Amino acid sequence: MGYLSILAFMAGAAIATQASMNAQLGVLLKNSLLGTAIAFVSSFLFTVLAVIVFTKEYPSVDSVMSIPVYLWFSGGVLSAFGISMFYYLIPKIGIGEMMSYALTGQIIVAIIAGHFGWFDLLVKPINTVKFIGVLALIVGIVLINKE
Repeated sequence: MGYLSILAFMAGAAIATQASMNAQLGVLLKNSLLGTAIAFVSSFLFTVLAVIVFTKEYPSVDSVMSIPVYLWFSGGVLSAFGISMFYYLIPKIGIGEMMSYALTGQIIVAIIAGHFGWFDLLVKPINTVKFIGVLALIVGIVLINKE
């Protein structure tokens, strides 16, 4: 396992941890949307700080103007929906169940997106082994969440 795999694992662990913490924030505030908004403001501030510290070259105005309008907003809309659902559902169904369903949705959509090369992604065709892996994942999720 290379360092990129370790970083990916750490990113997943960070998402599970922050989702749990921010879901609790929403519970304590009695408003999961307010918890989401606070999380996004915090994320925005830390991201802007990271951009200031780590960006050596900014894109040209022409590059910025050539970006399709939907790319400016669709990621934010999907992120707000996804994160809001995490914070809303975790207190209701638990972190393990929420993460297992969310991860399954992420992997299935990622495999399909990779197969078709959506959003200019590297094309990685679905083969028999991947298909069996997805089936095993679904069976595993059913077993994990079985009462």
